[in-house]
Amino acid sequence: MFTEYKNLPSNSRVWIYQADREFTNKDMEFIALKAEDFINQWTRHGDDLKGSFTIKYNQFLVLGVDESFNNVSGCSIDSSVRFIQALEKELSLDLMNKMNVTFKNDETINLVKLPDFQRFAKEQKVTLETIVFNNMVATKEEFEKNWEVPAKESWHKRFLV
Repeated sequence: MFTEYKNLPSNSRVWIYQADREFTNKDMEFIALKAEDFINQWTRHGDDLKGSFTIKYNQFLVLGVDESFNNVSGCSIDSSVRFIQALEKELSLDLMNKMNVTFKNDETINLVKLPDFQRFAKEQKVTLETIVFNNMVATKEEFEKNWEVPAKESWHKRFLV
């Protein structure tokens, strides 16, 4: 059951998928249509799930589910992964590569492979103050408060001097 993202409670569970390229306007229209259709059919053992999505910076797709309505199960998570894989195939992009790291330089979003991020850290092209995207956050509240943070406040800090 689809609901507006803003209506999800703060303890809703979220999954963040970063694309290996910026979404075009056509991509975003397609994602919005497909995501709403998917969420309207998303269930846990036959019970509806109340969910939503949002797109950030034309590069991040965030799926959320209100677990106070119904908890997700392994099967429902699997179905969301299949949905993401279908989007990847249809739009020729990569949304699930956990070895990609994103960070900001001013307002520019940079996506690099983890080894490149490590090299940038050694070269001090990224620092403890560099804004990174912590895609490991698990709830809507964490997403809103701890997703876009200085590297010193994220798992990224282990690579920095």
